[in-house]
Amino acid sequence: MSRVGNSPVVIPDGAEVQVSGQTVSAKGKLGELSVNIPTDIEVMQEDGSIVFKPRANNKRTRMAWGTSRALVGNIVTGVTEGFTKTLDITGVGYRAAVQGKNLNLQLGFSHDVNFPIPEGITIACEGQTTVVISGADKQAVGQVAAKIRSYRKPEPYKGKGVRYRDEQILRKEGKKK
Repeated sequence: MSRVGNSPVVIPDGAEVQVSGQTVSAKGKLGELSVNIPTDIEVMQEDGSIVFKPRANNKRTRMAWGTSRALVGNIVTGVTEGFTKTLDITGVGYRAAVQGKNLNLQLGFSHDVNFPIPEGITIACEGQTTVVISGADKQAVGQVAAKIRSYRKPEPYKGKGVRYRDEQILRKEGKKK
């Protein structure tokens, strides 16, 4: 039994959700998103919430049940509140700045890294060492944050690099005499 799939997705005020076949579409103040649900899962809209029921009782259906509920919950949250990831840049001379439709990163290379900002994502720099990525699509926000972090991952000796705000870096001890 899926504990996630059992709970319905409550539709908040300001969000409009439509279920047509196996496609669930959500529309809100931050945009419009849709997700396709596998045919093994039955999707119904009942008095202000969306309910998911498995059509069979096998392992594949049980796995898709909770995943489908989580995906629909994410699009409903995305169009109403949005998602945000914050990156911190640590290191001497490391900085970031938004220039037009690009994020300019100076990460200790001989050249600057220019990251084009994708559609539906907004990037803001709070100071030179903090990058805030926000948008309605949870997957896209996470993917952009991971891509920016991959340019210079935090290293374990001094902790220099790009890291998530809530990330713990395991520090190693340096050389001994």
